[in-house]
Amino acid sequence: MSIRGLKKKQPKTFKVKIITVDAEMEFSCEMKWKGKDLFDLVCRALGLRETWFFGLQYTIKGMCTWLKMDKKVLDQEIPKEDPISFHFLAKFYPEKVEEELLQEITQHLFFLQVKKQILDEEIYCSPEATVLLASYAVQAKYGDYDPNFHEPGFLAHDELLPKRVLRQYQLTAEMWEEKITAWYAEHRGIARDEAEMNYLKIAQDLEMYGVNYFPIAQNKNHTDLLLGVDAKGIHIYSINNRFSPNKSFEWSAIRNISYSEKELTIKPLDKKAEVFKFFSSQLKVNKLILQLCIGNHDLFMRRRKVDSIEIQQMKAQAREEKARKKMENQRLAREKQLREEAERAKEELERRLFQLEDEARQANEALLRSQEAAELLAEKAQIAEEEAKLLAQNAAEAEQERQRLEITALKTKEEKRLMEQKMREAELIAVKLVKESDRRAKEAEHLKQDLHEAREAERKAKQKLLDITRLNYPHIVNYPQYSPTDTRDANFDKGSVKLDLKDIDLKRLSFEIERERLDYLEKSRKFEDRLKELKSEIHALKLEEKQSGLYS
Repeated sequence: MSIRGLKKKQPKTFKVKIITVDAEMEFSCEMKWKGKDLFDLVCRALGLRETWFFGLQYTIKGMCTWLKMDKKVLDQEIPKEDPISFHFLAKFYPEKVEEELLQEITQHLFFLQVKKQILDEEIYCSPEATVLLASYAVQAKYGDYDPNFHEPGFLAHDELLPKRVLRQYQLTAEMWEEKITAWYAEHRGIARDEAEMNYLKIAQDLEMYGVNYFPIAQNKNHTDLLLGVDAKGIHIYSINNRFSPNKSFEWSAIRNISYSEKELTIKPLDKKAEVFKFFSSQLKVNKLILQLCIGNHDLFMRRRKVDSIEIQQMKAQAREEKARKKMENQRLAREKQLREEAERAKEELERRLFQLEDEARQANEALLRSQEAAELLAEKAQIAEEEAKLLAQNAAEAEQERQRLEITALKTKEEKRLMEQKMREAELIAVKLVKESDRRAKEAEHLKQDLHEAREAERKAKQKLLDITRLNYPHIVNYPQYSPTDTRDANFDKGSVKLDLKDIDLKRLSFEIERERLDYLEKSRKFEDRLKELKSEIHALKLEEKQSGLYS
């Protein structure tokens, strides 16, 4: 057979997208498939056996409709899409979730759907109940509460409360988290399936749980009532009150339900009772109401009959599974408890070990400190011994120094006495020199005066001699050849010699005076130098005396 022939024999298919509450799946369906074929494929993919609660829902022209199981998929009025989208949802609700929901997957799907309806405010729930339900949802998602792991803010990205409740109470996200965590901490040890079951057990007691509402009217012109269909029967509500029905028809009390165009009739089992008639907005609505009524009525009657072999087997398996899970949970809880005890014992041992290590470390540190202290004390003892030797040596040296200072002091006293004596002698010499200086000064002054007088007398004598010469020998120049003249000249020369001799005496006297003055200055300079030396010696002696006093 050729490849072309194989291609021709392959059936034509179309794609569908199945959307569950928490996942999406795509399938290829044959063109001839009925709704049941697609539904069974989805149930097999999910591993679901309790198929009677669920259905495939789609939206057409703004109205939600369920896919019919006995008709071809493409023959029904479905959206013209590629792929065609269907929502896999619970179509019928159990009366008692704990008894009717056998599989864990069934329970999980119901939990997710009811939780979404509560958050979307399709099911009204009081604020207190929403907090409790949120705590079970957190337990199912995160397991047991661990304050070390579940730190503040770990629920920040989880949607747990309806917006109506958040608006009703002016609380921060941290406050709501604190309230939810307070309940969450009390659910310790509850497994995920138990937490989901507890959630559903609380939710099934809510007034709007499992009810499908439709607007109806008692006549063709007014829509002033709501018709609700649930697992227990049909209920009539006022338009503003979905909690308390004005009238109810239980499935066991209904004989027949029928519709004609937009009119739908409910006939009670009691023939004497009044037949209830109402009008809906469309014929499709009546068909949908009738479809829901038939399905819920079938389940209602089924619950009150003996379970089929399949249901009995499923219940037995569910009981075995629950017993197995219970034992497994108990074993896990026991192991967890043992592990926690072991961890606590380990922590205690680690703490004790750390404490012992700390004590050992402290003991080692104390030992090291003791050794260091002993070494320090030995070093200090050695230093003290050396210091004692040094002090003894210093004491000996001090004693020697003291003796030397005593001797020095004695010498100093003697030297001081000698110096004082020298100072007194120097003062006497200075006084004498001063007196001698005064005397020599006076003598010099007298000599200067005598010299001055001698010079004055010489001048006068010369002047007088000249005067006499002029008077006695006026012609001495004109007559030089005469003998008397020569004689006078000789006399004159003798007088000149005498004058010259007198001048020589005066010069000699002046020279002697000057020489004596220079000798006096030289002796004065030497005496001053001697005085300076004496002063420096006295100053040095005073310093030595002060230092001797400090040493003492």
